[in-house]
Amino acid sequence: MPTYKYKREDGTTFEIRQSINDNALEECPDTGQKVKRVISGGGGVVYKGDGWYVTDYKDSDRKEKRAKEADQKNGQSSASNNGTANNTADTSSSTTAKSTSS
Repeated sequence: MPTYKYKREDGTTFEIRQSINDNALEECPDTGQKVKRVISGGGGVVYKGDGWYVTDYKDSDRKEKRAKEADQKNGQSSASNNGTANNTADTSSSTTAKSTSS
């Protein structure tokens, strides 16, 4: 529930927690004076850790991206090793073929 700030006729202010669906107060519950709701700055954004949000929305995406990047790195390194091994084998077999045909 949000906290709303109200200003009394005499200039003093107070805060009260109300549901968003509740109507604005017209009288102070303590003094009975007429009141007006004051627009306040609100809670603002809370920056915490590496991300922009306090919620966990970003974490699942970041973990998935890191897992994909790790898989790609592992796949590239084993593919490059396989490619190197295959190239070496191709070179030696072609050298052997040249030797026998000469």
